[in-house]
Amino acid sequence: MLLIDVWAGLVGLAMILYVLLDGISLGVGLLFAVTGDENERATLMATISPVWDANQTWLVFGGAAIFAAFPVLFGVLASALYMPLMTFIMGLIFRGVTFEFRADAARKKPWDWAFFWGSLVAVLSQGVMLGGILTGIKISGKEFGGSPLDWFNPFSVMVGIALIPGYVLLASCYLIIKTAESTQKKAYRHASWSALAVLFFMAVVTAWTPFHYPLVWRHWFAPPRIYFVWCFPVLGLIATYRLLRSLKSQREIAPLACAVGLFLSGYFGLMTSLYPYAIPPVITIWDAAAQRETLFFILWGAIIVLPVVIGYGVYSYSVFRGKVGGGEGYYS
Repeated sequence: MLLIDVWAGLVGLAMILYVLLDGISLGVGLLFAVTGDENERATLMATISPVWDANQTWLVFGGAAIFAAFPVLFGVLASALYMPLMTFIMGLIFRGVTFEFRADAARKKPWDWAFFWGSLVAVLSQGVMLGGILTGIKISGKEFGGSPLDWFNPFSVMVGIALIPGYVLLASCYLIIKTAESTQKKAYRHASWSALAVLFFMAVVTAWTPFHYPLVWRHWFAPPRIYFVWCFPVLGLIATYRLLRSLKSQREIAPLACAVGLFLSGYFGLMTSLYPYAIPPVITIWDAAAQRETLFFILWGAIIVLPVVIGYGVYSYSVFRGKVGGGEGYYS
């Protein structure tokens, strides 16, 4: 039991770190649509080009952990969400190619739009997958028993759209730290409107989810979960208030910290509402887990790999700390 909870925690850690870190990179790609100046786009690209591959290692770690530790979960999700999952991967590949080709291209504008569309496709696909999980996956035994388009519904589309201002918020707060002058001023503006949009969509998702899963409603008001599950919406409201205050006072580091706090409040609020279900309301994390011997064996691999991944990310960000100057790849 404890071993399964440990692996659930490791998967959850990998997923939230991927959302926060690569969400910044995807958000920068989305901002390309409202950035007309080529020099400014080069500056935006320079803020993430040294670290974007380090951010995506968390996706690899999380995917491998689900495959090895929770094979039932992996099999069901891969079948139920095959189309948005493949679309998500294609978006990431398209975006990765853009990173490599744009730097040496004579005409950068086509690659700028390729970077935007690749990011947009990846963001929408992520949101649609989450919405597809929250609207319910038909299970037959321990296998997917639905149709290939069950994931496509108004709620999943709404969640996909909601993720756009979320990643724009993360990227804008990051750009406040990494840029200066006109680019930084635009980042403050983008962060302000996207923060309000995120708060609106979080409220809609919170109100809509119980209609798909009545068990969530029971979890919200049944002891002992009622004593801590409501802490997260309160923390989210506090984070939003502090975020808007810090943007108004033109602070640099505080907006990103508050934006991360807002994301964490939503993430942990969702997890505590659904726990212990891996695929609600049928399959729990214990039903989806591999055998104890397998979990124990692969835990040794995680003990070795996890510090390496964390160290690689910390090293990448520490080497390329500071503000980006006027040229692509230039740090002041």
